[in-house]
Amino acid sequence: MGQPVNVGVVGCGAISAQYFQTIERLPRLRVAAVADLDLDRAREAVRPYAGVDVLGVAELMADPRVDVVLNLTIPAAHAEIALRAIDAGKDVYCEKPLAAAKTDAERVLLAADAAGVRVGCAPDTVLGTGTQTARKAIDDGLIGRPVAATATMMTPGHERWHPNPDFYYVPGGGPLLDMGPYYITSLVTLLGPVASVIGAASRPRAKRTIGSGPRQGEEIPVTVDTHVTGVLVHTSGALSTLVMSFDGVSTKSPHIEVHGESGSLVVPNPNHFDGDVLLSAAGDADWRPLPESAGYLGAGRGVGLADFASTPAGTEPRAGGALAFHVLDIMESLLASAHSGAGVRIASTCERPLPVPLQDA
Repeated sequence: MGQPVNVGVVGCGAISAQYFQTIERLPRLRVAAVADLDLDRAREAVRPYAGVDVLGVAELMADPRVDVVLNLTIPAAHAEIALRAIDAGKDVYCEKPLAAAKTDAERVLLAADAAGVRVGCAPDTVLGTGTQTARKAIDDGLIGRPVAATATMMTPGHERWHPNPDFYYVPGGGPLLDMGPYYITSLVTLLGPVASVIGAASRPRAKRTIGSGPRQGEEIPVTVDTHVTGVLVHTSGALSTLVMSFDGVSTKSPHIEVHGESGSLVVPNPNHFDGDVLLSAAGDADWRPLPESAGYLGAGRGVGLADFASTPAGTEPRAGGALAFHVLDIMESLLASAHSGAGVRIASTCERPLPVPLQDA
């Protein structure tokens, strides 16, 4: 009782540094061991942190000290590593998406259920004060009954800055699978699960050029859609319009807006934990910021893992497998609709995650 949860991290790429920094300041968690295909990279990643063992993947899975496996591998390896953790009898928390394909994600959830272990998944940014304050405003009736939302992400593509961007342009990547989880998880948090979708998509360029690092100037193939748009029909009846693109340059559109019968909200970037929530109620002359009223204050990547680890048995974690599977189902269905030209019913559903009262992370 009172001991921190020991975390075994698999994958020490770029995102791992943010997790390590957050876990270092969360008393509920402790990084016990890390593993990576490149052991030198793993050693370098944990060099600032004392007492962390660098192991092979099999060693980490077998280590009895490890309570939960934090899966930070590339999307194509998410299911494989999750299944290995489950087979070892350990809870597992994945970077988004839960898997590169819905069929693989389903295998993970079924295996976890059979083994009696739990599955969690990023993004946990929606647990911060930005999305949670907006959610509380909706729940408190500040905009009346929600009827619509927009979500927009527009960028030229991650190959500009990432030295090894190949995985962004293969199945499991693209703007929808890479950035969509932030936006769709936020929309489900705000408006509830999705019943059906209709989409359209394009792939204007067959190759991308790496813009930085030792491979600068190298061309890589594009095998996924790089501009995806569509409409999500929420079970509540609200309609969300989504645009996810690696083919634009910039946009002045809010990341997310939610419109109700008596007001509208601007919701901050769901890739961040905080930010100003703006309200324009009927009769207001202008937008006004709302004070932070819900969510984890000072949160960083990894707070969802802490929330997951402290969720009582029998309660679905806020960043849980059911939500992550539903979000993946929505994204795959949106792409299926884009390619078929027909609307698609969403087979899965989930409970709207529990709200986060305002508290320090």
